[in-house]
Amino acid sequence: MNPARTALLVIDMQRDFLDPGGYAAAAGMNIDTLRHPIQAVRKLLGVARRLGMLVVHTREGHRTDLADCPPAKLARSRAAGAEIGSAGPLGRLLVRGEFGHDFIDELQPLPDEPVVDKPGYGAFHQTDLAHILQNRGIRDLILAGVTTEVCVHSTLREAVDRGYRCVLAADACGSAHPHLHEAALQMVAVEGGVFGRVAASDSLIAELENRQREAA
Repeated sequence: MNPARTALLVIDMQRDFLDPGGYAAAAGMNIDTLRHPIQAVRKLLGVARRLGMLVVHTREGHRTDLADCPPAKLARSRAAGAEIGSAGPLGRLLVRGEFGHDFIDELQPLPDEPVVDKPGYGAFHQTDLAHILQNRGIRDLILAGVTTEVCVHSTLREAVDRGYRCVLAADACGSAHPHLHEAALQMVAVEGGVFGRVAASDSLIAELENRQREAA
């Protein structure tokens, strides 16, 4: 990977998914396992910023009137006990502009880092992510964030279909269900790497730093 042509996608590290007062907790998810990748993501962020890489942060959430929330998704959230748009300790669940919709304090974006607000699971769906990556000449993507089996994998699969070479940072992704996290990692490498490859964050950091030294 060439750092100049590689972007780090930090997916949905929001209070609604990682705070005990957010959407995920209301839906009965295990917040402890969801929070597990925070330190690895912080480490990747620090290196990406030092190397001058493009960093893109995504947030899942909906308009205040919920006009962009499909009825099926709204019904599913209601059945899970965490109806999108309902009141919670951090504001309305998964609604843009609410305290819970924003990123956790440990992973706040820098002013020049793009933030992509998405209404769906995949980060390309109804967003300008594709234009951001194209304008910067990005060819490789490192994906981190939550949840491994849903938003991370949805973004990964579409990125592969769009021709990007993808790496899933195993320890920088998290899920409320460890067995689904492991299964999602295993899916990447089948058929000779159908969705790219999986690597630990320390290995990715070493690879990027070595490539930067070679380029210099």
